[in-house]
Amino acid sequence: MGTRVSYPVKVKMMAIEMRLAKVPVKEVMEKLNIRNKTQLNRWMHWYRNGKIHRLKKPVGKQYAFDKGPEYESETAKLQAENRDLKQQIEVLKKYADLERKWRQKW
Repeated sequence: MGTRVSYPVKVKMMAIEMRLAKVPVKEVMEKLNIRNKTQLNRWMHWYRNGKIHRLKKPVGKQYAFDKGPEYESETAKLQAENRDLKQQIEVLKKYADLERKWRQKW
């Protein structure tokens, strides 16, 4: 496996603009010194799906621990946090129930 290359956001956006202008993939790769065709395709996929924020993240940090998703609003963030806390409470209830049953056996 080769080493990972981090491209600046400016290069990524230039590559996307060139592809939208129907510049061939090979030419874009040569002009911007992009190593992998698949990488260019991934950037185009993100652009088409409105996930431009992903272009700003460094290599290997797309789903990094404790980075979390970017929320559309404060309400969406609070709803996700609320859902996580409810799940934690459910787990603790199940654990307490199992512990109670275990202690009854002894």
